[in-house]
Amino acid sequence: MSRFYLTTAIDYANGDPHLGHALEKIGADVIARYRRLCGDDVHLLIGMDEHGQKVQQTAAKDGVAPQAFTDTIAARFQATWAKLGISYDQFIRTTEVHHKAGVQALIRMIAERNPDDFYERSYTGMYCVGCEAFKQDADIVDGTCVLHPTRVLEEVEERNWFFRLSKYQPFLQELLASHPTFIEPESRRNELLGLLNQGLDDISASRARLDWAVPFPLPLSNGETQGTYVWFDALPSYLTATGFPDAGFDARWPADLHIIGKDITRFHVVIWPAMLQAAGLPLPRQVWAHGFVQLGGERFSKSAGVKLDLGEAIDRFGADAFRYVLLREVPFDGDGNFSWERFEERYTSDLANAFGNLASRAMTMVEKYCGGVVPAAARPDAEREDDADVAAYHAAMHGEQGWLLHDGLSAVYRMTQRANEYTAATAPWTVAKDPSRRADLEQILASLIRRIATQTVLLAPFMPQKTEQVWAQLGGPGRVSAQRFDALTALDVTGWTVSKGEPLFPRPEPAKAS
Repeated sequence: MSRFYLTTAIDYANGDPHLGHALEKIGADVIARYRRLCGDDVHLLIGMDEHGQKVQQTAAKDGVAPQAFTDTIAARFQATWAKLGISYDQFIRTTEVHHKAGVQALIRMIAERNPDDFYERSYTGMYCVGCEAFKQDADIVDGTCVLHPTRVLEEVEERNWFFRLSKYQPFLQELLASHPTFIEPESRRNELLGLLNQGLDDISASRARLDWAVPFPLPLSNGETQGTYVWFDALPSYLTATGFPDAGFDARWPADLHIIGKDITRFHVVIWPAMLQAAGLPLPRQVWAHGFVQLGGERFSKSAGVKLDLGEAIDRFGADAFRYVLLREVPFDGDGNFSWERFEERYTSDLANAFGNLASRAMTMVEKYCGGVVPAAARPDAEREDDADVAAYHAAMHGEQGWLLHDGLSAVYRMTQRANEYTAATAPWTVAKDPSRRADLEQILASLIRRIATQTVLLAPFMPQKTEQVWAQLGGPGRVSAQRFDALTALDVTGWTVSKGEPLFPRPEPAKAS
């Protein structure tokens, strides 16, 4: 059994979860569930980034204490992830006592190993509260941050502790050159190489006059104690979640995979590896940067007013259908658009008409012609046509060539289409009329149930609830989540007792004329 530790970006506690958050968490959950079906020992970490100026300002605006504010936000996020079936193993909050101690231990470790890596410096710069970061000229358009165009940049002047990031430029360049898959997809790697070639500036590691923060463990020369810069607090959550600095943390660390949005690659591929290298700790094995979900060509953003009610989207056809459609429509290696029209079209074509109809027809015929018991029959040669798509599915899902979850779904959909075509071509309802062709009928029906069972296991990471329902209706042993991919090639459905229930994916009712 292989250990597999993956993380998502911890979400900033300044508002409710939106579609962009959902894409990342669903994608990570699909990977976690897939690896469990491979037999891996999986640990999925998600959580909340709860410190920083933006949280403090928002809490003050609402007239509540920051801790009370973040408690409320964290509860909303957790309720949403429960509704979406996100099977996380740990939910970390940066306000936890152990996390704070771990951040301070990491900073001290850096200071002890590399005493010159932290130094005092006065600084004046343009600060984006939305990003919780100082912005370079290239990141500013018409006086605003390119990622938060509705926010006014603040000119900040203060004396802080700085981290000597520039020292690690050669190390980072060598990292990306010698380990090209450290950051994927390749387009993100090229962006980071360009950034490194321009040279790195040292970065602030602490902030003055910031009470809502982990206290920076090194006082300034004048005795002032500052707050830890929010990214020096947030990034170590992946490490502190393992129990760091306590003994045994390295049983899980380093992380196998960080899943993040493409807008925070610099923090995860430049600052985070430099921090770990400075502390003498192993680096994560890979960072995967997904794209944005767009609505009408615009990125979802609370500050820019581009939003969609996530609860309404989930409730439209249920959590599993939403998970399927979102990852079918939005490539996990780039940007994608979400629309109600495409949502309904994809739900109808893929789930109601293709997979749902296939399962319903096959189980109905087994009940009608075989008393509900799947007959023993040899595999027809036609089933071998699925082998290439099964291989394509695993290639897309296993990460060796990228985490292309949308391609995994496309492969299963091709298998579903092929099974429907096989049904139409063999016409078992006609074969059933000829008693002399009983063996042919049993072979067709057994093949259909076996194909549906295989597709059900392949779809389980994407639709965990619906596939459990299908598996139970097929009469499969145990739970679908307890199956293993390596057993599918010898899957024997003989003797399974089917029990077709209500439609798995009811077709949407046509809109009423106004």
